[in-house]
This record gives sequence, C-alpha cells and structure tokens, in this order.
Amino acid sequence: MTDTIAETTPRHRLGSQANRIFMASQTYGLLDFGRGFPAPIGGSGWLNDDGTLDPSHGIQTWITCRMTHVYAIGALLGYPGAAALVDEGLRGLTGVLHDDENGGWYPGVSWDGTPDPDKICYTHAFVILAASSALLAGRPGARALLDEALDTFERRFWDEGTGLAVDTWDTAFRTLDPYRGLNANMHTTEAFLAVADATGDERYRTRAGRIIDHVVAWAKANGWRIPEHFHEDWTPDLECNADRKDDQFKPYGATPGHGIEWARLITQWAMSTYPGNGAARVPYVEAAEHLFSRAVEDAWNADGAPGLVYTTDWEGRPVVHDRMHWTLAEALNTSATLHAVTGRDEYADWYSTFCAYVDGTVIDHEGGSWFHQLDRNNKVVGSVWPGKSDLYHAFQSTLIPYLDPAVSVASAVARD
Repeated sequence: MTDTIAETTPRHRLGSQANRIFMASQTYGLLDFGRGFPAPIGGSGWLNDDGTLDPSHGIQTWITCRMTHVYAIGALLGYPGAAALVDEGLRGLTGVLHDDENGGWYPGVSWDGTPDPDKICYTHAFVILAASSALLAGRPGARALLDEALDTFERRFWDEGTGLAVDTWDTAFRTLDPYRGLNANMHTTEAFLAVADATGDERYRTRAGRIIDHVVAWAKANGWRIPEHFHEDWTPDLECNADRKDDQFKPYGATPGHGIEWARLITQWAMSTYPGNGAARVPYVEAAEHLFSRAVEDAWNADGAPGLVYTTDWEGRPVVHDRMHWTLAEALNTSATLHAVTGRDEYADWYSTFCAYVDGTVIDHEGGSWFHQLDRNNKVVGSVWPGKSDLYHAFQSTLIPYLDPAVSVASAVARD
C-alpha cells in the first residue's frame, strides 16, 4: 500500500477490541444525535450541525428513508425509542410524501407539505430499502409499504429488457427523461439485495446481478473509472455536467467514492449468489479489487493532503477536491469487506488508515455525528452538503465491517 497514514493505534485497527468499542460508541452516538429527525407533518427533516431541523430543506423522501432504515437497525439493536422513530418515518412515507393521485413518492415536500415535482428512481430505491428494514424490525405497515414500493418500481423504473433502472419521470408518470444514471442503479442494487435478504425473494438478487454485470463491463472498459451518466440508449455521457462539476447528485467525471461503494456491493452480491462456488465469485471479487485500487490510487492524498477527493477527470486527476464524509464511510466498509473475503493484509491496513482519518478529521467529537463536507485543506464547508443531513453512511460504517459480507446490513444485524 502507498500514501497511507504512517501510524495508527489499536482504536483504528480492524478486528481489535479497541476498534470494536470505538465503533460501538459511534453507533450509539449517531443514534443519539439523530433522534430528533421527525418533522411535524411526518417524515424526516434535514439535520443541522447540532441535530436540530433545518426547515429550508423541506422533508426529503430519501432522507426520510435513510433515517427510517437507520432506526430500524437501531430497533434491532435494542436502542431505546428506535421503534417509535421508525414509525415516524413510515408515517411520512405513507402520508405527506406519498402521491395518492399518481402513485409513487414525491422527491420531497416543503415544510408546509407542498410537493416537489417529478418521480425519481433514487428516491424509490430508498423507499424499498427503508420498508425492507422496517419489515425486519417488525413495524406495522412495513409489509404493505414494501409491496407497494416494489410494485411501483416494477411498473415505472425497472427495465427488464436492459436489466437496468431508468431514472426520472414527471410527477404523473407520463414522460420519462432521457437521462440514465448509475447512482440510482447503485442504490437499486443495494435495495434489491436488501429485499432478497429480508424476504427470501431471489428474483431481486438476480436483478442486482444484471445491473452489476453492466457496471463491471463499463468500468473495465474505462480503466476501472465508472461512467456515471448515460444517454437514453445507455451509451456513456462522459462530459455530462462539465459546466457544473460539483453538482450534488450528478457531478462531472468519475466519483471514486462510488467506485469504492460499488466494490462492496459487487462483493456482497458475489458472496451471496455463489456461497459454495469460489470459482464463480473470483471474477467479481477481482473486479471489486480493481475498483477499490483505482479509486484509492486516484483519490487518496491526491492533492497532498489526507482524504479522498470527491471527483476526478477520466485520467484520474482531481476535479472537485472537497472530501465528502460518505466516501470515507464507504471506504471503511469496503476495505473491511475485501479483507474479510480475500484475507489480504493491505485491506486491513487501508481500513486503519481510513479509520484514523475519520477519527481525527471527520467525526465531530464535540457536536456529534460526522462533518459531511470538508475542503481540500480538511476544513468544514457546506457548499454541497450543509449541516449533517442524515446518519445513513456514517451509521452503516460502524456496523458493516463486523458483519457477514454476504448479507445486507439490516438482515445481518437481525440474524446476528
């Protein structure tokens, strides 16, 4: 390994008792920080730096789903009051965030309940994730919500012919935008694996595999830098948003954090699909290793300071130098997963490197939760991610490194 932090302590070492205690403290600290998420009309508000709600961001469906998912896992862990908080998330998803006229879910609503336009695949994938986790937590209404979410996704977003999900409809589901994107398909993969694990319906694991086969092929053909944006015919649009390079959901160029996140999902799918067939897993695990290696080679310490840069161009040069907390959370998850699957020490070393950086720079030890965005000098900024919107990425990274790499996080906690 190269360019890693020179020294770490037992607190940062994968598998040590000190690291387990540290991560457990983060698990419960995050749950403490976010417990004020419920908005008055249902769903989740956007969390400020101190855990209070920022009404200017309205009530976002994807934030609501993430917080519902987190507190469903919290309920499985026995966190006091978590079940009631899951129900608050479900109240929003079955109430103000649901489009009773056209079906599906709004991307969000304003603080007074006015809906945002369009119907977005990314949002609907998170509804599936939230409902599957709430189902595992035994919450009333979770099964009906999951059934509706899967039915809506089947009819509106899943393209059986290509084995991929389309991206954005108008509010009434009449006009489909020609843009196609992999961010929505990444979270669709996550959601499909979660459903397969929670319900035993293996159709969704098969569909996740179809998406993964596309991603591996595109990445391999592009030097293991994953194209993010596509035209209607699924040809890559490598210059998408060249004039808006730091777009919140569709940034220009390669996103190393997504390469890292895909590496974990690909490994999870391979381990769960071929539990008794190591040979069948090999090409997928190797692809995951290529994705991880490319991402850290391009992004870690790329500008002379610790951290993973947000985006690069197609030659691996940094474009947006800011560090996003979610990339580090996924780096913890994936390095631990690859170590568990391959046994290679370099991944445990990377985990220690990332953990030391997170502990020293990303975690807000005074205010709680994690700083969501840092600049190239590792100073807190909020141009893309103001405040500390939700717990999802940080929370999962406190658990996934110590769970079965073949199983989705909520199901793994439920089984454990």
